[in-house]
Amino acid sequence: MKRYKILHRTYYNFSAAVRLEPHVLRIRPREGHELRIETSSLKITPSATLRWHRDVEDNSVAIASFDTLANQLLIESEIIIQQYNLAPLDFLVAEYATDYPFSYTAEDWAVLSPYTNTIEYPEGGLMAEWIANLWQPGEQVQTYTLLQRLALHIQTSLLYQVREEPGVQSAEETLSRGSGSCRDFANLFINATRRLGLASRFVSGYLHAEPSSANYGATHAWAEVFLPGAGWKGFDPTLGKIVGTDHIAVAVARLPESVPPIAGSFIGPPGANLDVGVWVNEIE
Repeated sequence: MKRYKILHRTYYNFSAAVRLEPHVLRIRPREGHELRIETSSLKITPSATLRWHRDVEDNSVAIASFDTLANQLLIESEIIIQQYNLAPLDFLVAEYATDYPFSYTAEDWAVLSPYTNTIEYPEGGLMAEWIANLWQPGEQVQTYTLLQRLALHIQTSLLYQVREEPGVQSAEETLSRGSGSCRDFANLFINATRRLGLASRFVSGYLHAEPSSANYGATHAWAEVFLPGAGWKGFDPTLGKIVGTDHIAVAVARLPESVPPIAGSFIGPPGANLDVGVWVNEIE
C-alpha cells in the first residue's frame, strides 16, 4: 500500500465583485477496493453551502452554492489516500475475451453499449487509416497486447502539448495536428477502441510523477476499457502504459466534456483569471 497527499488549489480572480452561481466540484477520488480516502478537507472562500451526491457514473460530486458577492473564488482540496493498486497487471481476462476480436455477452452488452457508441465520433478517412496501421481485420491478437500497442503508439507518434484552453480536440484534429494534451490523447484512445467494438470511457484524476513537460502540476486524464473477467482497466496514452499505483481516478464518464474538475459561472463584469495548482506527494 502507498499513501499520497493530494493538494488541489484553484483561484478565480474577477475584474470586479461578482455574484457566483452554483459550482460543481469533481475533485474527490473514487473509492473502492484499490483506493481508500484516509482524510479529506475542502476549503472554499467565500464560504459556500455544500450538497454532496453520487452521479449516474457513481462519481462523488459536490454542489457549492454562494450567497455573497466576491472578487475572488478559492477552492482548496487536501486529501490523503491509501493506494492498493500495486500490481496493475495482476488480472485475468475471461477466456472468451483473451484474444481480439471478441464479442461481449448479451448481459454485459445491455450495460456497455453506450460506451461503444461511435455516434459522437463521425467516420473519417484519417482515423480509419490510422487504426488500420495498428490492426487489420482477420488478425488475431491478445486483447491486452492490442490495447497496450494502441496506448504506446499514441505516446510515441504524437507530441504531448500543454493546452490551457478548455475543451477536447476531436480524434481527427489530434491526428492532423500531430499533438494534443492528455485529455486529447485519452479521447483519441477512446475513439479508436470504440471503433474496434470495445467499451471505453474517459477518466479524470491525478497523477503522481516527477515534474516534467507531461506533468506540471495539473489534473490528468486517461481512458478505461471494460475487459470481461477483469472489469474496467485503465490505459494512459500520454505515458503509453497501463494505469497503476501513480494514477488516482476522480471521475469517469462516457464523454470527456462531462467531467471537468470544477464547473460554474458568475454574474457580473466580464473577465476572470484562473490559476490552478496540483501537488501529489507520496507519504513515507
